[in-house]
Amino acid sequence: MEDGENSGTAFERTYNKLVCQEDVDEHHLHSNQEKRQVSMSMVRPEYGLNQYRRLAISLAVLAVLLLAVDIGLGVYYNKLANGQHSLTDINNEVVKLQVSYNNAIRRRDEAKKELTDMISQQQRTKWELQHLLGRVQDYKKQTDKIQNEIAILKSHIPMIKDGCRHCLPGWTFMNSLCYFFASSDTLSRRGWEQARQHCKRFGADLVVIDSREKQLAITDLINNYKDPSRPMSASGFWIGLRDVVDEGIWRWLDGTRLNGGFWNIGEPNDQGNEDCAAVYPRDNPFQGWNDAPCNHGLKWICEMTPRSTPS
Repeated sequence: MEDGENSGTAFERTYNKLVCQEDVDEHHLHSNQEKRQVSMSMVRPEYGLNQYRRLAISLAVLAVLLLAVDIGLGVYYNKLANGQHSLTDINNEVVKLQVSYNNAIRRRDEAKKELTDMISQQQRTKWELQHLLGRVQDYKKQTDKIQNEIAILKSHIPMIKDGCRHCLPGWTFMNSLCYFFASSDTLSRRGWEQARQHCKRFGADLVVIDSREKQLAITDLINNYKDPSRPMSASGFWIGLRDVVDEGIWRWLDGTRLNGGFWNIGEPNDQGNEDCAAVYPRDNPFQGWNDAPCNHGLKWICEMTPRSTPS
């Protein structure tokens, strides 16, 4: 029995403890809820107002930002549209410039071709002018030559008149002798020996210039035959004088030794085996002789006695 009573007492104590604990917990819970309600009732009005203000400000700022973005997008769109128009205008201008450039290139090419044709024509004209000037020079030379021949014929008229009575046709009567000047272009230049053979075919020989008067007369005649375009070395006339037998001792065809003569300054110099003498058309008749190689091609002068003495 004691055990039962003891166990009942323990159960009662435990139950009472639980009931008291539940009351305590319920009381504590109600106490906390009341405190929370009191706290919420005391804090919520002021806290909600601030939250609304912050929210309103945030919404206002966001609206401003959205408006700014909208305005910016509108401006950007307008700029983009204007840029598109400007790009179209630029493209149109580029097309116009390209057309102008192509036209300018075409005109340049046409002008260049025209200039090339003009230069070519100018060159042909220049060549033609040179050709005509050359022909004028040739005509002038021929005219000068004809005038010289006329002057020679005029100066020979008295000698030709007497020569017709005393000399062969084409020979000149001068200083009581007949002379043949091989100045015609139909007669080629010859060496000294070949020239002498030509004279001998007419019963004559190369001229002997053994006096001042003959030198002056012959020099005057060959100066009339002078061709300015021909070098002096090819303008001489063979005479009957050489130093073949004894070098440096000049003799005429009959063996007579030369006494003096009319040598040019520094002549005779015997350069290159120059053993034959020739007279040249120089302004100074007293310096008209040169020695030359006997095989050198020159004109010549023949001399012969007239067929009858003049009356």
